[in-house]
Amino acid sequence: MRNTTRSLIGWSVALALASGAAHAAERKTTMELSSSAFAHNADIPSLHTCEGRDQSPPLAWSGVPAGTKSLALIVDDPDAPDPDAPKMTWVHWVLYNIPPDTPGLAAGASRASLPAGAREGLNDGRREGYGGPCPPIGRHRYVHKLYALDTVLPVLRPATKAALEKAMQGHILAKGELVGYYRKKK
Repeated sequence: MRNTTRSLIGWSVALALASGAAHAAERKTTMELSSSAFAHNADIPSLHTCEGRDQSPPLAWSGVPAGTKSLALIVDDPDAPDPDAPKMTWVHWVLYNIPPDTPGLAAGASRASLPAGAREGLNDGRREGYGGPCPPIGRHRYVHKLYALDTVLPVLRPATKAALEKAMQGHILAKGELVGYYRKKK
């Protein structure tokens, strides 16, 4: 009985230590993603929407883990078309193969101003580049997701959110998230 108890205690300690190590590793897999235009869970200024200049907000990030070969960014709206009865997720921006030493993107980022090697994908407006918030009804969430990858991805054709998510499987080292909200004023 005494050996069994010692054995169980030993296993419990080993599991607790392993669990603590796993949780520590998980904490290291989170990057910080922010914008000087809006705070996390706050409203996105109209400048960055269809009611303004429809330009992408400035984004900054930190905590990119060692071994990262590229970054990917997806911005989508899980509340489409109506936050009280969402039926789909509307994709606003797809970027991939962003160099890992890039600290962020300036407001109004476009193909001409992206870091060398970065590629734009298709949004649900069926065009490349940023398509700002333009909710038909209600206040929607806009989720900005940044991924650190252990690889540079091949050119995706078509470069949709679904194709990017499939290509990223098994390559994600870390993730950061920033949520903004918008409701049309008109």
